[in-house]
Amino acid sequence: MTKSLIHPLVAFVLLLTACSSAPEKAAPDTTPPMDGERPPLNADKTLIVYLSRKKNTKALAELIQQRVGGTLVALELENPYPENYRATVDQVAKENETGFLPPLKTKISNIQQYETVFVGFPTWGMQLPPPMKSFLHQYDLKGKTVIPFNSNGGYGIGSTFQTVRELCPNSNVLEGFTTRGGSERDGQLLVIKDERASEAGTEVDKWLKKIKVR
Repeated sequence: MTKSLIHPLVAFVLLLTACSSAPEKAAPDTTPPMDGERPPLNADKTLIVYLSRKKNTKALAELIQQRVGGTLVALELENPYPENYRATVDQVAKENETGFLPPLKTKISNIQQYETVFVGFPTWGMQLPPPMKSFLHQYDLKGKTVIPFNSNGGYGIGSTFQTVRELCPNSNVLEGFTTRGGSERDGQLLVIKDERASEAGTEVDKWLKKIKVR
């Protein structure tokens, strides 16, 4: 009788031991991110669109791409602006006055795959350049994170960032970046190069960390 009682007891003890020594699977982390935190950018879902006449904004776009990855796309027009600076200023002024949106040669067929869209542009007449307005009208960025960046000739961003917000009412528009570029009017063309490019890269680093995308 004693022997028949021992076996079930031993089996029960062994079962407890086996259960306590079995590896536990880690439970999924369901803790919500702290306020202000953002997940790192997915390079495959990041688009960097830019307009650049004298390549200063292009230089910024390339600095951003070096840091976050993503697809780089230059905005090109079906009918490019004149090479003459004064003629371009006059044409842009008329487009802003009439609300004309110049047709884009650039086509982005897979815009839906991107979650984050950087939009870069110079300041023209203290406003957002018409080609960038064309882009923001043409493509639906609803639900996406939109991040503006800008180069200017020393007069700042004007109404450019505000216009981006107005044209992206259903997007999460983050704080933009701006820095001094060239001044075509004064004969200063590509200035974000060499030592200035290094300085701009440091500025971009600080900005990306501030908006928590890097």
